[in-house]
This record gives sequence, structure tokens and C-alpha cells, in this order.
Amino acid sequence: MATELLYIFGMVVSATLVVLSSLLLLSAWQSRQSRRVASIFRDGNPEATIFLFDGDRLLDASPAARQLVPEADGAWQKLLVRLGPMFPGLADRIDNLPRLGQVDVASGPGVVPAMTIRAEHLAGMTRLTMLAPTDDPQPGRGAAATAALQQEVLSQRAVLARSPVLMWKEGEQGEVIWANHAYLIRAVELLAEGEDLTWPLPRLFDRPDNRGATPPRARLQMQSGPEWFDLFRVPVGEETFCYALAANAAVQAETALREFMQTLTKTFADLPIGLAIFDRNRVLQLFNPALTDLTALAPDFLIARPTLSAVLDAMRTRSMIPEPKDYRSWRRQLVRLEEEAASGLFQETWSLPGGQTYRVIGRPHPNGALAFMFEDISTEMTRTRRYRADLELGQSVIDTVDEAVAVFSQGGQLVMSNLAYAQLWGHDPAVLLSDAGIGTLCSWWRDHTAPSLLWEDATDFVLTLSDRTGWNGEARLLDGRLIDCKFRPLTGGATLITFRPRQAAETMPNPSVSHLARMPVQA
Repeated sequence: MATELLYIFGMVVSATLVVLSSLLLLSAWQSRQSRRVASIFRDGNPEATIFLFDGDRLLDASPAARQLVPEADGAWQKLLVRLGPMFPGLADRIDNLPRLGQVDVASGPGVVPAMTIRAEHLAGMTRLTMLAPTDDPQPGRGAAATAALQQEVLSQRAVLARSPVLMWKEGEQGEVIWANHAYLIRAVELLAEGEDLTWPLPRLFDRPDNRGATPPRARLQMQSGPEWFDLFRVPVGEETFCYALAANAAVQAETALREFMQTLTKTFADLPIGLAIFDRNRVLQLFNPALTDLTALAPDFLIARPTLSAVLDAMRTRSMIPEPKDYRSWRRQLVRLEEEAASGLFQETWSLPGGQTYRVIGRPHPNGALAFMFEDISTEMTRTRRYRADLELGQSVIDTVDEAVAVFSQGGQLVMSNLAYAQLWGHDPAVLLSDAGIGTLCSWWRDHTAPSLLWEDATDFVLTLSDRTGWNGEARLLDGRLIDCKFRPLTGGATLITFRPRQAAETMPNPSVSHLARMPVQA
């Protein structure tokens, strides 16, 4: 019996010790929790706005602080950008925080309610706490977020009110329910004399149709002159946000471009040269009336903007291009024409089956465009052929003259000689001499005659620009023949020189005489 009582007593004591141990452990855990609450970050007010930074890196933030900066990436810069306008000099004061340990920065006069930021440097970390006014019944309860939101609203409202862009908001029925300062200024200016601005606000623009690819454009006739605007509409629920961007510069540029194009069009219309401009896709973009006259292409066909290949095919059908031997060579010619025109090298003279002659020039333009010019040079070619025929006729005439003839221009260049000249002097100046000038020919004559001063006088006579008098001279060839030389001035400063070998009966009795004195022409 005594043993059982002793056993029971031991069990009671053991249970008591277990309970006491449990109570001690619970007390220790609770004291540890109390110390954790009083850490470097925690605050007695759960609604406080507190940030904890390690350098620029956000370590933690209270729920109220998360409303201001919800993301940790770049939180330091975002916080300074958002709170800087509210707290003047905040960034500079925080830079001195490691030296001062704690700084308080008051909000600016526009912040309602007034706030204070307390920055503390604790164990190498930065703790920012936003403090509400002391008379706030619940200091810090969302006051920081409210103040920041109000400041942002005021800032955005100031931006909208002072924006030079016209902005307004329309209701479901299209009535103007809000407008910024730029809109109201123009609305007041457009009011009739003696009329005041009333609600609802007047509508300055009709409701545009935004279905086009470009924004609609509208004009306001202000007292200073017309003002142009591009209109944009953004539906937001039952309301519509509207914007009018100034387009005066664009309208002036478009007007100047249109007037310039009209000037070019009038100029092109008066040109006798046919002009065709193709874009980078080789589609006809511009042509003038002369093109229709020269190519026999109908205006309706050109207005339809055909391709370069289609234009040339149509010209080939109308026999307005040189006829190729076969279609394959024609396509090769077409490709070559386009390639040479793109490189700026294409220029040809087309002799058409109808007897006309065209000069065709292809030139590259910016952005890959091509310009072709068609010029009728039939008259010019006829005149050239006639002039060439006249030259050939004149050459054939002097070739029948027995005397050797050489004609020099005012500058001393040989412009004409006959067959007798080539036979006498043993050369054709146009073939054998690269420089058929009086100096070169006198050297030739000197080399083929006995020594004489005649050729120096001949050079001086040909190159003299003043009034001249014709004269005669003599020279003896190396084969012993004596030739009579005549020097005569022609109109325009030109000079005629003739050479006539003397017959045996006319030769002087003294064969050693190689040069007689210069003899002027007898009147």
C-alpha cells in the first residue's frame, strides 16, 4: 500500500514539472516575439508608411508603402521621382544621411495634408518613414498614399490645363462635358459679341468620321486667321476623349507642294519634249501632253498608270520605236533599256519607220524612280543631213579645182583642203595629222621645200586678227618644181592658201632660186 502511494506521488510530481517546463518555454517564445516586433523595421502603427533600403535595393516595405511603389525593381529611383516634387530637396538631404544619422524633410506648400519624411541611417541601411500631421486622429493611416495621389492628380490636371493641344471630353450624346485651357480660349474667341461662355460648353468641331486611314482635318476661322487641326477620338466607356493637334505647318507644306506641282505641271505642259516618270515599281506616275503627241498613246491609257513594259509594248504596236528583228531580242532590249536608264547611261537616237527621228534619254531619280525624255529631232537631223550634204558638195567642187587649196579658220585650224592639195604635198591632213593647225602644216611644208622665210610669213598672216592684204609668194619643192603660193583673207578671219606648180615653160631660168620676196597683190 505504501509503495502504491509513493508511485502515485511520483507521477503527480512529474506531471507538475512537465507543466512548469511548458509554461517556461511558452513565456520564452512570447518574449522573443515581442523583441521581433520591436525590430529595426516594425512600427507600433500597422498603417505606417515605411521603406527599408540597403543602398538602392528595397529590402521591405509596409503595406501602405507598397501602394506608392508596388514593384521592388528600381524602387529607389521611382520613389525619388514620385516624392521629389512633394518634398523639395529630398534627394540632397538623403545624400547627407550617413553623416547626420537622421533628417526630417517637410512637404511643400501644395501638399494637403502636410507630410514629413523621416530618414534614418540604421546599421548601414536607410529607413524612410512618412509622418502625418500630429492632429490627425489616426496618424499615418493611408495619409501618405492619399497625399501622393492628390499631388499626382494636381500635377496631371496642370499638365492637361496648360497643354497647347486642344483636349475635351464628350458625353454619350456628344455634348462637351470637359475641356482644357487651349480649347476654352478658342471657344471664347469664337463667341458672338456680348455672349458669355455657358454650360454645356460649345462644340468647336463636328464629330468626325475616324474610319479613314488618316485622321480627319478641320479648320477654325479665328480672328488672327484660319487654324487647322488633325482630330483624334478615343472612346472610353460611354465617354469619348478628343484631341485636336495643330496642323498649320502640315497644311502650309501641303499647299506649297501642291502649288509647286501645279507649277511643274504647267511647265511640263509647255515643253515640246515628252516626259514620263516611273516610280521604283516602274509604274507611270507623271507625264506631260507632249508625250501623247510624240508616242501616239491615248491619254486614257497613260492616266491608267501603266507599267514601263506596257508603255513600250504599246509604242511598239504603234511603230513608235525601232522595230527589232524578233520578240526575244525586243525583250532583251527592254531589259537593257531599264538597266542603263537606272544607271544614268541610257541615251539613244531612234529612227522610226514613219521617218521621224527621236532622241530618247533615261535618267535615274531618287528612291529608284526613272525619268524618260522623248525629243523629236527630225528637223534637226534633216538640217544636219542637209548641212552635211552641202559640205560634201562643196568638197566635191573644190576637189575639181586644179590648184591645191587649204582653208584655215580664224584660230589657224585647217577646215578644208582638196584632192590637188593631197597630191601636191603627199598627205591628207585630216588623216595623217592629229593637229591640222597652221603651225603643224607650215612645218610639213618647210620640211618638203627648200629653205625659205615664206612659211614664217604664212603663219603670221593666218594668225593676224587685224585687217589683212592678200599677197603672193613662191617656194621650190625638193624635187625642183617651183610653186606659186597665194594668201588671201576671207570673211570671219578665215584664210585661203592656194598652191599651183609652175609648168616647165614658166619656170625661171635660175634653178637655184628657192624663194622670191613677198609680193603684194596688184590692184
